[in-house]
Amino acid sequence: MNLLPTITTVDVQDQAPRVAVLPIGSFEQHGAYLPLITDAAIASVITREVAAAYPVLHLPPITIACSHEHGTWAGTVSISARTLHALVTDIAQSLEAAGIRKLVLVNAHGGNYVLSNIVQEANLTEPRMSLFPQSGEWNRARERAGLVTNAHEDMHAGEIETSILLHAEPSLVRPGYETADHDGGERRFLLTQGMKSYTTSGVIGFPSHASAAKGKAVLASLIEDFAAHLRALGE
Repeated sequence: MNLLPTITTVDVQDQAPRVAVLPIGSFEQHGAYLPLITDAAIASVITREVAAAYPVLHLPPITIACSHEHGTWAGTVSISARTLHALVTDIAQSLEAAGIRKLVLVNAHGGNYVLSNIVQEANLTEPRMSLFPQSGEWNRARERAGLVTNAHEDMHAGEIETSILLHAEPSLVRPGYETADHDGGERRFLLTQGMKSYTTSGVIGFPSHASAAKGKAVLASLIEDFAAHLRALGE
């Protein structure tokens, strides 16, 4: 399946969407068995499913974002929070010029903290922007799908990310996840010391528990929860 939208301008004219959905990921290490595009792929998969279920404009992903906690790990590329802020707000302004005044950011990388501030700023006078999925929605999806791990212990390249890709884009998953479990502990100074202080493999999580069935259930839960974001935006 295609991670990029293949709609034409005529398709958008006919649909006349009032809400756009922008996937945002990263380009960062995910161990030896998941690609650098993992977060961008997951954000795109979620957005693809959302666009199949709701009348929204499916935008292509932002594939490089704020991955500074991964430092100089081979292949990892970051942009500044300032740049990501400017990029998202520019996209929102361009959409507004085209008559689409509401935007949902589908974020699949935990290090993109600035997105919360962008949403806060956008909604100063009226509901215009939402951030999805929220932590509660991720947690609910884990519970509904029967995942063994929680969000803290399964932070990176673990059960949930591997499960989603095993279901939606299995060609992206290489062998090795079955034996790659790593407990990163409390990680109190992650932002100060970076990922390398807590893992040598790049993994903090338990991918051995991953399955395509869990990934399918996670996505089903998230897509159901997306409706609340449209309601919050007045749609």
